[in-house]
Amino acid sequence: MQLGNLSETADCHRATEALARVGDKWSVLIFMQLEIQARRFSELKREIGGISPKMLTSTLRGLEREGFVTRTVFATNPPSVEYALTDLGREMAVPVRALGTWVLDNLHRIESARERFDS
Repeated sequence: MQLGNLSETADCHRATEALARVGDKWSVLIFMQLEIQARRFSELKREIGGISPKMLTSTLRGLEREGFVTRTVFATNPPSVEYALTDLGREMAVPVRALGTWVLDNLHRIESARERFDS
């Protein structure tokens, strides 16, 4: 299988895993928030409507594991935690933002296609 630089099935599988992480609903919204500035957990929760604390924690951990986000703990009382994009995360924010912008710009076309298909 040859797809860009992906020459092995294992490479495709690894790329699919990475794309699944950055392309899910919550990750996109987190990228968009952290692209603006570093944020505390509570700020992210407030800015991203509808995300549960458990899902936010899980998504942030996944993004941290992939190297897109850093987690910094400040020795305050109570401890404060801040999340920020890494260099890799800032690079990824560019195509994520472009995709989000494209979807918003074409939402009417997507919804029209859904309506045609469903009728």
